[in-house]
Amino acid sequence: MADRSILGAADVDDATFREIVARSLGEDPATVTVLGVEASVVPYSLDAITTAGRYWVTARAATAQGERSARMFVKHVQNWRRSPLFQYVPYEMREMAARTVPWRSEPLLYRSDLRHRLPPGLCMPEALHVEFLDEASAAIWLPAFDVVEHDWETADFAQAAFLLGRLAGSPAVAGLASLGDADGRHTMRTYTEGRLAVQVAPALRSGELWQAPWLAEAFDADLRSRLLAMLDRVPSFVDEVEATPEAVAHGDACPNNLLHVTGSDDIVLIDYGFWSLQHVGFDLGQLLVGDVQMGRRPASTLPELEAACVPAYVAGLAAEGVSVDTATVARAHALHLLVFTGLSTPLTGPPPPDADPDVLAHEAHERAAISRFCLDLVTST
Repeated sequence: MADRSILGAADVDDATFREIVARSLGEDPATVTVLGVEASVVPYSLDAITTAGRYWVTARAATAQGERSARMFVKHVQNWRRSPLFQYVPYEMREMAARTVPWRSEPLLYRSDLRHRLPPGLCMPEALHVEFLDEASAAIWLPAFDVVEHDWETADFAQAAFLLGRLAGSPAVAGLASLGDADGRHTMRTYTEGRLAVQVAPALRSGELWQAPWLAEAFDADLRSRLLAMLDRVPSFVDEVEATPEAVAHGDACPNNLLHVTGSDDIVLIDYGFWSLQHVGFDLGQLLVGDVQMGRRPASTLPELEAACVPAYVAGLAAEGVSVDTATVARAHALHLLVFTGLSTPLTGPPPPDADPDVLAHEAHERAAISRFCLDLVTST
């Protein structure tokens, strides 16, 4: 059988591979003969600390229906202790860091019946094969599908918010909310006691962060003062959020993980690494700012998206029989967004040596606009 060595530990034996190909094609494995295979790395520019690799695998096979091809996506997930980035975690924080970044959630969810529990309008790929490779990693084989690339409009965000509200309130989904908790839960409290306390807060209080002129100009003295004032209030914000109702959260509900695909009107959910039980409104954060952080839309659109998404999320909860008033959701969402995003937005890595100063300045002003939006949202709720 053709070489699949590029998959490394995520590869399977030939008999299992034939079964995966047959399942992808909807054929009886006994009638399938794999004729050839191509495997390649999926280009991906974002760091993902629990992802060891992503691959495309295309197989040609002889079947009872004639020669056919099957294309699959393979994801190799791992405990983030194995990530090269783990070395930058302070030694005294490593146990907490590893415990609060789950990695088992995704393979466990693909092994579960979640796809049959999702509310109307949402779907997920049916896994072809899920295998735990050892005590700290797993491989997930999924069918490939054709993603419809399009620029999201406000109505798209509102639709997604409504469906995320349904997901949050669904009693059918609730039974799987804690599926990945064996690794520990990633909550606002664990985040504030971890990354916020160790990395974000010291950086905001240090003059070193603002030495880059474009960053200091974008985050002016007034904005820095406001960030520091809100930083001092974080403990009370955590208590406030923990008094709100809990709900199922996808955990990283940015448009990158909410796909429109050919042949379906449903939104396809992918990337379940931070699936968990959170407090209401949690998923609205990445829905709003994900594309802004990626530079795909300007920060100036955030108020319009906010106005559309919060009531849509509340309506989604109501569609599942969960009654939470809009003010409660808006406040919890605002606090989540500030703590997880607004306070850390000034932190950046060193720019490349050939970076264009005008580009750096534009990016800094967009980051500053995100922080201002988060601060204003907390103030207005």
